[in-house]
Amino acid sequence: MFSGMLYIFLPLIVGYLIPISNGKLLEFINKQTSRLVLVILGLMGLSLAGLDNLGQNLHQILLYTSTFFIAISACNLVALPFIDKLLPIATELQHKKLPFKEMMMESVRLILVVAGGLIIGLMLGMDLSWVDTASEGILLLLLFLIGIQLRNSGMTLKQILLNKNGMLIAATIVVTSLLGGIIAALILDVPVKNGLAMASGFGWYSLAGILMGDGLGPVYGGAAFLNELLRELVALTLIPLIIRRYPSTAIGYAGATAMDFTLPVIQNSGGIRCVPIAIVSGFILSLLVPVLMLFFLSL
Repeated sequence: MFSGMLYIFLPLIVGYLIPISNGKLLEFINKQTSRLVLVILGLMGLSLAGLDNLGQNLHQILLYTSTFFIAISACNLVALPFIDKLLPIATELQHKKLPFKEMMMESVRLILVVAGGLIIGLMLGMDLSWVDTASEGILLLLLFLIGIQLRNSGMTLKQILLNKNGMLIAATIVVTSLLGGIIAALILDVPVKNGLAMASGFGWYSLAGILMGDGLGPVYGGAAFLNELLRELVALTLIPLIIRRYPSTAIGYAGATAMDFTLPVIQNSGGIRCVPIAIVSGFILSLLVPVLMLFFLSL
């Protein structure tokens, strides 16, 4: 059971054990990671092109996406406001202009990469038997680089353990997301372990789509990608609207992206006091995405 998990998870562990202090080297690794994500997402599109009954499978992808998104989001948003009452966070009013258009375009670019792979696969009609092997090899390299990024993100174990707000938010997201995954799996009549794996993306759409696609095929991969991407897009809209009254809810719903992509929105809308909490919560969830997803996929 665990041999496959160890095979995929080992590069992440090895990468996490490598400390890097050279700023230029870290910048190079960050760029290569972004490029590898684009390559794998393109290969995901090619995999979709190789599916039999593509129209029916696209319908299934959209069904899975909507069901998991609604179930997981509902569970998250029911529980998170209780943290705001239990551990209130003081927010500040900010009026900086955010690069919202640029952030939206980054998400659109990733969708276009998957769509581009799909279109190329359909138009060329080439043999796609090599795609799965290529995706797996690139995935191992990507996990290795992600491990390095997590190790050198600037967060120490002490900082994580001392921030009870961030830890509680992350724990709530994990528990409620898994509950939502179980509910969605029961509604869709799919294995519960698949639902738990789908629910373990926490907003990290690129990695979630890649891991699910590698473990359960392009239908689950496409659904995981769209599910987590939709979560991020909703978070970008929701955070400015609710963070002053429900800061923990806003930070929690951002999921793993609270430490990077949605952090500028959180800082601008909620103030500097929200930043450490968002970073800790996002870091914990980012660390748990490959751990939990690979675990459930190995069952």
